[in-house]
Amino acid sequence: MEHVKKYIEENKERFLEELFGLIRIPSISSETDHKDDMLKTAEYWRESILKAGADKVEIMATEGNPVVYGEKIIDPDAPTVLVYGHYDVMPVDPLDLWESPPFEPEIRDGKIWARGADDDKGQAFMHAKAFELMVNTNTLPCNVKFMIEGEEEIGSASLGKFCDDNKELLKADVILVSDTSMIAEDIPSITTGLRGLSYMEVEVTGPNKDLHSGLFGGAVANPVNILTKMIASLTDDDNHITIPGFYDDVQTIDDAERAEMAKAPFDLEAYKKALDIDVVWGEKGYSTNERTGIRPSLDVNGIWGGYTGEGAKTVIASKAYAKISMRLVPDQDNEKISKLFEEHFKSIAPPCVKVKVTALHGGQGYVSPTDIIAYKAADLAYHTVYGKKPVPVRSGGSIPIISTFEDKLGIKSILMGFGLESDAIHSPNENYPVNQFFNGIETISYFYKYFTELMKG
Repeated sequence: MEHVKKYIEENKERFLEELFGLIRIPSISSETDHKDDMLKTAEYWRESILKAGADKVEIMATEGNPVVYGEKIIDPDAPTVLVYGHYDVMPVDPLDLWESPPFEPEIRDGKIWARGADDDKGQAFMHAKAFELMVNTNTLPCNVKFMIEGEEEIGSASLGKFCDDNKELLKADVILVSDTSMIAEDIPSITTGLRGLSYMEVEVTGPNKDLHSGLFGGAVANPVNILTKMIASLTDDDNHITIPGFYDDVQTIDDAERAEMAKAPFDLEAYKKALDIDVVWGEKGYSTNERTGIRPSLDVNGIWGGYTGEGAKTVIASKAYAKISMRLVPDQDNEKISKLFEEHFKSIAPPCVKVKVTALHGGQGYVSPTDIIAYKAADLAYHTVYGKKPVPVRSGGSIPIISTFEDKLGIKSILMGFGLESDAIHSPNENYPVNQFFNGIETISYFYKYFTELMKG
């Protein structure tokens, strides 16, 4: 398939400029001020898929942000691949830590720097370009459908119903997703597992108004003090989560599988150096990869209350807040965990405060089998482009909608990610190597070829 490299080489600059046009739209789904930007981004995707060669593309309304659906059916009897991606991105705070404006993409040191460069505009856009490549070279061997949503970063709240309402439209043999990462730029890997998610917000209320810390300090409960103590009690000295029943459904991974996982290349010293830390931290008795792959975790994602502005203002806050996420492993039900968390958090509150707990969003974990045709096709595709057999890995991240797809549509997903750990997704200075963008386009093209050949036997 020499035409693949040739087409990419001839269109590199255009591919990048079109990606940059997508990135420049600040499609932050969690901020209502960007509602119009969500619609602009959906329209950009509609035009991109249409120009790439789809027979039809439409922006389909949901209860939240719209879904962009497109398709090219070359033969009703041919295999069908459903491409999933998302066009929404995370907020950019703190803005002052960015070395360049987050929505003005630029290339430095061989990387694209911008919000969404990797997650998921850069990775999803590879699929539009791989599709265009195969259509324009008359080598597309299968039917292709696109489903690009705008709510993944806020829990894909509308997509489950969208799947229920459009089961016939979304029929396919496999769902192809690029929203995960590889072990390293020269070590390809296929994500075979994702952790689930339970994401909570807590509010602790003390007095009915902010109080002078001199007049009332020591006599009235400080909600910020109370909240920090409550949060600290959620894990013990071994970093074991203390919520009763939390581990009841956690899968026990036997020693043989743990030994296989340990074969995946991992440089602990390089890991620490990249993060500028002296030691790693986590649940006692497990390696770093195990802590992020096969074990659940609990983290505070934000905490606030009282005065945090410049200078001094000596107050006891009326309220204190925190956002807390729990990453879950397969068999842990996110709704059950959310309920256990709420019950426990309220039970540990002293009588001097009132506690409110809100479940913001969540999703189930997912394990993708390695013996299905789609996995074998992905294995061959990575091997062809990178010259190495990809390593199967379980990711610490979550894509809650993946388990929903299997539940609603009955279709397996294959997770072909090209991001790197150093890409700083969700953080300031998100980036994506230019080579990974082009390698991804090439690898996806080969996936279509091998998947169709294997499906046809």
